[in-house]
Amino acid sequence: MLKKIFIKTFGCQMNEYDSNRIIDTVKKIGFEKTDNYEDANCYLLNTCHIRDKAKEKVYHEIGRVKKIFRSKKKPIVVVAGCVAQAENQEMLKREPYIDIVIGPQSYHKINQTIQGYIDKKKKQEETEFDTISKFNYLSKIKNKHSKVSSFLTIQEGCDKFCHFCVVPYTRGPEYSRPFDQIINEAKEIIKDGAKEIILLGQNVNAYNYKGGNKEFRLSDLLLELENFKELKRIRYTTSHPKDMTNDLIEIYKVSNKLMPLVHLPVQSGSNKILKLMNRKHTIEEYLKIYKKLKEINSKIEFSSDFIIGYPEENEEDFKYTMELIEKIKFINSYSFIFSPRPGTVAASLELVDAKKSKKRLETIQQKLSQNQIKKNKSLEGKTLNVLVENKMKDGIKLFGRTEYMTSVIFDGNTDNIGKIVQIEITSSNQNSLFGVLKDNYKKKVA
Repeated sequence: MLKKIFIKTFGCQMNEYDSNRIIDTVKKIGFEKTDNYEDANCYLLNTCHIRDKAKEKVYHEIGRVKKIFRSKKKPIVVVAGCVAQAENQEMLKREPYIDIVIGPQSYHKINQTIQGYIDKKKKQEETEFDTISKFNYLSKIKNKHSKVSSFLTIQEGCDKFCHFCVVPYTRGPEYSRPFDQIINEAKEIIKDGAKEIILLGQNVNAYNYKGGNKEFRLSDLLLELENFKELKRIRYTTSHPKDMTNDLIEIYKVSNKLMPLVHLPVQSGSNKILKLMNRKHTIEEYLKIYKKLKEINSKIEFSSDFIIGYPEENEEDFKYTMELIEKIKFINSYSFIFSPRPGTVAASLELVDAKKSKKRLETIQQKLSQNQIKKNKSLEGKTLNVLVENKMKDGIKLFGRTEYMTSVIFDGNTDNIGKIVQIEITSSNQNSLFGVLKDNYKKKVA
């Protein structure tokens, strides 16, 4: 009998990749994906521990599931991902409605865990760090979730131990997948229609795999992917400034497919705060990377992440962050008020006054928004290369992205999906560009 699984994914792109691989895996025990949660025999939450109140959001979601299935047969409820890893047995004790807790390095065991629950009706918990077995197992199951723009995890875990971050505790130490394993998966998703691959890792540019007598870095992967004719664009995220090595920077000189947007989280513009965060880089080192890349290609743009109101941040520290934003003019960034994560060094530090933090966040977000709006406004009237990804929900317009990941919405034929087309930009807002296919535009004004 065919069973149905509904997966709700929180957080990062890696979780999205993991959710897709879980779907590929559970097909082997008779489950198929459903987008209608009310039909689910198994309800899985793939959780993220980066944002504030992540744990409570999970329990809130479980409460919602309870209401949905109040008058229906209860599905198997699985909590997966980083919150599952961090809380493990505690979740099973606190919420009896949860049946299975499974961490992100145990997904190769998900079939036996679900089947074990079905057979014995005994709650299951799998949260061991077993990354090698996980990827060896998943490499034998075809990735059937290729899109025009597809994610591909190449590295997991982190050895940096930034004082605010839970990743080393929820994803484990840095692990780089075997080079050939990654290339083989890339071949499959390109064969299935991917025109863009986004390489993923908690520290993606820390990728370092020793195979035989050779050491493979991210730069080697990028060069290898460059050879695939059907692949048009390559990206990678998320990077750490400490791992922005010269061999990686030099790739921007020779690659025709590596996109000119560098997402490089800085977190703060103050060296004092960076040291307190244990970030292992300085602003001077960050600016040196920026300068090197700009000298290679002046069209390269940067995006970043900022934590505002980190313990001991004062007005001078915040001023340095504002100065850095003015200097680099990030075209797209994420900024959040610091919130402590249990188990991290920063969890026990005294918080900056909440009103001050909120005011600083509003100031910085206003500045970042202005940069973004100004950049998008400057593109009006220009013709851009856009990779068309899909049809919008309205069923009329098409959605694509520029080389800088900016969303572009326009009228077009579904035949354009998967192609790079030229779009004349006619208007913009903070987050998106709007335009028309260049050929259509010429016909209209003729």
